[in-house]
Amino acid sequence: MSDQPVRVLVVDDDDLMRAGLRSVLSSDDTIEVVGEARDGREAVGRAPRLEPDVVLMDVRMPELDGIEATLQLIAVAPEARVLIVTTFEHDEYVFGALKAGASGFLLKRTSPEDLIAAIHTIAAGDALLSPSVTRRVVDRMARQPVLRSDAPLDELTPREREVLGLIAGGLSNREIASALVVEETTVKTHVKRILMKLDLRDRVQAVILAYESGVVLPGANGGR
Repeated sequence: MSDQPVRVLVVDDDDLMRAGLRSVLSSDDTIEVVGEARDGREAVGRAPRLEPDVVLMDVRMPELDGIEATLQLIAVAPEARVLIVTTFEHDEYVFGALKAGASGFLLKRTSPEDLIAAIHTIAAGDALLSPSVTRRVVDRMARQPVLRSDAPLDELTPREREVLGLIAGGLSNREIASALVVEETTVKTHVKRILMKLDLRDRVQAVILAYESGVVLPGANGGR
Protein backbone atom coordinates (compact mmCIF):
# COMPACT_ATOMS: atom_id res chain seq x y z
CA MET A 1 0.00 0.00 0.00
CA SER A 2 1.28 3.47 -0.88
CA ASP A 3 2.44 5.77 1.92
CA GLN A 4 1.07 8.74 -0.01
CA PRO A 5 -2.32 10.09 1.12
CA VAL A 6 -5.33 9.48 -1.09
CA ARG A 7 -5.99 12.59 -3.17
CA VAL A 8 -9.68 13.55 -3.06
CA LEU A 9 -11.74 16.04 -5.06
CA VAL A 10 -15.04 17.02 -3.39
CA VAL A 11 -17.88 17.89 -5.77
CA ASP A 12 -21.16 19.28 -4.37
CA ASP A 13 -23.24 22.36 -5.06
CA ASP A 14 -24.00 22.81 -1.34
CA ASP A 15 -21.33 25.00 0.28
CA LEU A 16 -22.08 23.62 3.74
CA MET A 17 -21.85 20.02 2.54
CA ARG A 18 -18.49 20.66 0.86
CA ALA A 19 -17.18 22.30 4.01
CA GLY A 20 -18.43 19.40 6.12
CA LEU A 21 -16.83 16.81 3.89
CA ARG A 22 -13.55 18.71 3.82
CA SER A 23 -13.58 18.95 7.61
CA VAL A 24 -14.20 15.22 8.03
CA LEU A 25 -11.59 14.20 5.50
CA SER A 26 -8.96 16.67 6.68
CA SER A 27 -9.07 15.03 10.11
CA ASP A 28 -7.50 11.89 8.59
CA ASP A 29 -3.83 12.13 7.62
CA THR A 30 -4.23 9.33 5.05
CA ILE A 31 -6.44 11.59 2.93
CA GLU A 32 -5.62 14.88 1.21
CA VAL A 33 -8.43 17.07 -0.13
CA VAL A 34 -6.82 18.50 -3.26
CA GLY A 35 -9.77 20.61 -4.32
CA GLU A 36 -13.48 21.31 -4.49
CA ALA A 37 -15.98 21.91 -7.26
CA ARG A 38 -19.45 23.44 -7.08
CA ASP A 39 -20.90 21.53 -10.02
CA GLY A 40 -20.11 18.79 -12.48
CA ARG A 41 -18.74 21.09 -15.15
CA GLU A 42 -16.24 22.63 -12.76
CA ALA A 43 -15.23 19.13 -11.59
CA VAL A 44 -14.54 17.97 -15.13
CA GLY A 45 -12.48 21.07 -15.79
CA ARG A 46 -10.40 20.78 -12.62
CA ALA A 47 -9.81 17.01 -12.45
CA PRO A 48 -6.99 16.76 -15.04
CA ARG A 49 -4.95 19.41 -13.21
CA LEU A 50 -5.70 18.21 -9.67
CA GLU A 51 -5.17 14.53 -10.50
CA PRO A 52 -7.43 13.14 -7.75
CA ASP A 53 -7.38 9.46 -6.87
CA VAL A 54 -11.01 9.61 -5.76
CA VAL A 55 -13.79 12.05 -6.64
CA LEU A 56 -16.68 12.42 -4.20
CA MET A 57 -19.50 13.26 -6.60
CA ASP A 58 -22.93 14.62 -5.75
CA VAL A 59 -25.77 13.73 -8.15
CA ARG A 60 -28.17 16.66 -8.29
CA MET A 61 -26.21 19.74 -9.33
CA PRO A 62 -26.74 22.69 -11.68
CA GLU A 63 -24.89 23.07 -14.98
CA LEU A 64 -23.90 19.39 -15.18
CA ASP A 65 -25.33 16.65 -12.97
CA GLY A 66 -23.20 14.02 -11.28
CA ILE A 67 -24.03 11.23 -13.68
CA GLU A 68 -23.02 13.09 -16.84
CA ALA A 69 -20.08 14.62 -14.98
CA THR A 70 -18.87 11.13 -14.04
CA LEU A 71 -18.93 10.08 -17.68
CA GLN A 72 -17.01 13.17 -18.80
CA LEU A 73 -14.58 13.18 -15.87
CA ILE A 74 -13.45 9.60 -16.44
CA ALA A 75 -12.78 10.47 -20.06
CA VAL A 76 -10.43 13.35 -19.14
CA ALA A 77 -8.99 11.84 -15.95
CA PRO A 78 -9.11 8.06 -16.46
CA GLU A 79 -7.05 7.29 -13.35
CA ALA A 80 -9.64 8.92 -11.09
CA ARG A 81 -12.30 6.80 -9.44
CA VAL A 82 -15.70 8.27 -8.74
CA LEU A 83 -17.61 7.65 -5.53
CA ILE A 84 -21.17 8.92 -5.77
CA VAL A 85 -22.27 10.53 -2.50
CA THR A 86 -25.92 11.54 -2.42
CA THR A 87 -29.04 11.79 -0.29
CA PHE A 88 -30.96 9.81 -2.90
CA GLU A 89 -31.11 6.06 -3.48
CA HIS A 90 -33.47 5.97 -6.45
CA ASP A 91 -32.96 3.39 -9.18
CA GLU A 92 -32.21 5.85 -11.95
CA TYR A 93 -29.42 7.48 -9.96
CA VAL A 94 -27.80 4.22 -8.92
CA PHE A 95 -28.05 2.64 -12.34
CA GLY A 96 -27.14 5.80 -14.25
CA ALA A 97 -24.08 6.54 -12.13
CA LEU A 98 -22.71 3.01 -12.34
CA LYS A 99 -23.31 2.83 -16.09
CA ALA A 100 -21.43 6.12 -16.39
CA GLY A 101 -18.42 4.52 -14.73
CA ALA A 102 -18.73 5.28 -11.02
CA SER A 103 -16.93 2.78 -8.79
CA GLY A 104 -19.17 3.17 -5.78
CA PHE A 105 -22.34 4.62 -4.36
CA LEU A 106 -22.68 6.00 -0.83
CA LEU A 107 -25.50 7.85 0.93
CA LYS A 108 -24.77 11.15 2.67
CA ARG A 109 -26.05 9.76 5.95
CA THR A 110 -23.00 7.46 6.03
CA SER A 111 -20.83 7.88 9.13
CA PRO A 112 -17.48 9.70 8.83
CA GLU A 113 -15.65 6.46 9.58
CA ASP A 114 -17.47 4.60 6.82
CA LEU A 115 -16.88 7.47 4.38
CA ILE A 116 -13.13 7.38 5.01
CA ALA A 117 -13.11 3.59 4.69
CA ALA A 118 -15.07 3.87 1.43
CA ILE A 119 -12.54 6.30 -0.04
CA HIS A 120 -9.69 3.90 0.72
CA THR A 121 -11.66 1.00 -0.75
CA ILE A 122 -12.25 2.89 -3.99
CA ALA A 123 -8.66 4.17 -4.13
CA ALA A 124 -7.40 0.59 -3.79
CA GLY A 125 -9.22 -0.33 -6.98
CA ASP A 126 -12.22 -2.08 -5.46
CA ALA A 127 -15.86 -1.28 -6.08
CA LEU A 128 -18.06 -0.17 -3.22
CA LEU A 129 -21.76 -0.92 -3.15
CA SER A 130 -23.94 -1.56 -0.15
CA PRO A 131 -25.80 -4.89 -0.31
CA SER A 132 -29.08 -3.09 -1.01
CA VAL A 133 -27.52 -1.16 -3.89
CA THR A 134 -25.89 -4.30 -5.31
CA ARG A 135 -29.22 -6.09 -5.24
CA ARG A 136 -30.90 -3.14 -6.95
CA VAL A 137 -28.31 -3.05 -9.74
CA VAL A 138 -28.59 -6.80 -10.30
CA ASP A 139 -32.38 -6.69 -10.34
CA ARG A 140 -32.38 -3.74 -12.73
CA MET A 141 -29.94 -5.46 -15.08
CA ALA A 142 -32.06 -8.61 -15.00
CA ARG A 143 -34.96 -6.64 -16.43
CA GLN A 144 -32.93 -5.27 -19.33
CA PRO A 145 -32.93 -6.83 -22.81
CA VAL A 146 -29.72 -8.72 -23.50
CA LEU A 147 -27.33 -6.71 -25.66
CA ARG A 148 -24.61 -8.89 -27.08
CA SER A 149 -21.28 -7.29 -26.29
CA ASP A 150 -18.15 -7.56 -28.41
CA ALA A 151 -16.03 -7.98 -25.25
CA PRO A 152 -13.46 -10.79 -25.61
CA LEU A 153 -15.33 -13.24 -23.40
CA ASP A 154 -13.72 -16.14 -25.22
CA GLU A 155 -10.49 -15.24 -23.41
CA LEU A 156 -12.04 -16.33 -20.11
CA THR A 157 -11.58 -19.87 -18.86
CA PRO A 158 -14.72 -21.86 -17.97
CA ARG A 159 -14.08 -21.24 -14.28
CA GLU A 160 -13.62 -17.51 -14.88
CA ARG A 161 -16.93 -17.37 -16.73
CA GLU A 162 -18.51 -19.16 -13.79
CA VAL A 163 -17.04 -16.63 -11.38
CA LEU A 164 -18.21 -13.77 -13.60
CA GLY A 165 -21.73 -15.16 -13.47
CA LEU A 166 -21.63 -15.32 -9.68
CA ILE A 167 -20.29 -11.76 -9.48
CA ALA A 168 -23.25 -10.71 -11.62
CA GLY A 169 -25.53 -12.45 -9.14
CA GLY A 170 -24.35 -10.06 -6.45
CA LEU A 171 -22.21 -12.55 -4.54
CA SER A 172 -19.19 -11.39 -2.56
CA ASN A 173 -15.79 -13.07 -2.90
CA ARG A 174 -16.45 -15.01 0.28
CA GLU A 175 -19.83 -16.23 -0.99
CA ILE A 176 -18.32 -17.22 -4.33
CA ALA A 177 -15.59 -19.15 -2.52
CA SER A 178 -18.23 -21.00 -0.53
CA ALA A 179 -20.29 -21.78 -3.62
CA LEU A 180 -17.27 -23.13 -5.52
CA VAL A 181 -15.66 -24.75 -2.46
CA VAL A 182 -12.35 -22.93 -2.95
CA GLU A 183 -10.26 -20.48 -0.94
CA GLU A 184 -11.25 -16.81 -1.01
CA THR A 185 -7.75 -15.93 -2.22
CA THR A 186 -8.39 -18.14 -5.27
CA VAL A 187 -11.57 -16.21 -6.01
CA LYS A 188 -9.70 -12.91 -5.71
CA THR A 189 -7.20 -14.16 -8.27
CA HIS A 190 -10.00 -15.15 -10.64
CA VAL A 191 -11.67 -11.74 -10.25
CA LYS A 192 -8.39 -9.94 -10.90
CA ARG A 193 -7.81 -11.96 -14.07
CA ILE A 194 -11.37 -11.40 -15.28
CA LEU A 195 -11.06 -7.64 -14.90
CA MET A 196 -7.66 -7.65 -16.61
CA LYS A 197 -8.76 -9.82 -19.55
CA LEU A 198 -11.94 -7.85 -20.15
CA ASP A 199 -10.28 -4.46 -19.51
CA LEU A 200 -12.78 -3.55 -16.79
CA ARG A 201 -12.22 -1.02 -14.00
CA ASP A 202 -13.95 -3.01 -11.26
CA ARG A 203 -16.61 -5.61 -10.45
CA VAL A 204 -19.40 -3.07 -11.00
CA GLN A 205 -18.51 -3.02 -14.68
CA ALA A 206 -18.25 -6.81 -14.55
CA VAL A 207 -21.86 -7.06 -13.38
CA ILE A 208 -23.05 -4.81 -16.18
CA LEU A 209 -21.00 -6.61 -18.83
CA ALA A 210 -22.19 -10.03 -17.68
CA TYR A 211 -25.80 -9.08 -18.39
CA GLU A 212 -25.14 -7.11 -21.56
CA SER A 213 -23.10 -9.95 -23.05
CA GLY A 214 -25.54 -12.68 -22.13
CA VAL A 215 -23.23 -14.47 -19.66
CA VAL A 216 -26.13 -14.09 -17.24
CA LEU A 217 -29.62 -14.06 -18.69
CA PRO A 218 -32.40 -11.75 -17.47
CA GLY A 219 -34.07 -13.30 -14.47
CA ALA A 220 -30.95 -15.13 -13.31
CA ASN A 221 -29.65 -14.17 -9.90
CA GLY A 222 -26.55 -16.14 -9.16
CA GLY A 223 -28.42 -18.77 -7.28
CA ARG A 224 -30.07 -16.46 -4.78
